Amino acid sequence: MFFKRFRKPRPAVVAGESLYSAAVAQARRPGLYTTLGAADTREGRFELYSLHVILLLDRLKGGPESDQARKAETKQALVDRFTRGLDDAFRELGVGDVAVPKRIKKLGEAFYGRARSADQAFDALPDTRTLQALLARTLFDGDDAKAAGMTDYIVRARRHLAAQPAETLLAGEVTWLEV
Repeated sequence: MFFKRFRKPRPAVVAGESLYSAAVAQARRPGLYTTLGAADTREGRFELYSLHVILLLDRLKGGPESDQARKAETKQALVDRFTRGLDDAFRELGVGDVAVPKRIKKLGEAFYGRARSADQAFDALPDTRTLQALLARTLFDGDDAKAAGMTDYIVRARRHLAAQPAETLLAGEVTWLEV
């Protein structure tokens, strides 16, 4: 543990940290709340953080076999940082040390459930009904009509990420759409 401080972090860990920071910055953009109607609540922010991390994880799938180990390590670093972010948020809210792991576990299960649902919705594209239903259920209290704008944003964001070279993302660099 002591010597870990003197070791240079692995490039994938640095990239995962950077991608997480970019996902959080994008999820905090006011337009997601004001224009697209996401709730500016703890739950709404969790959903948007999750969605942006899921978009990055989706982008890091597939590709040449030679990149798979780096992609897997970067994806793991991204998820690890996301989990630490949840831990930090709970502690800032004053949640006790005993309760934090239980809450992290619950949100982790929610995150992985959303990731599986998003994978299915992405597989169904260009038909956006599955994605819109997912967003309506998780972000808009079941209101399909309110989810239409966010669905369009997610489809465009996914396309925007797909246009970025994997090498760029593996270096921890990403650009997002304006909202």
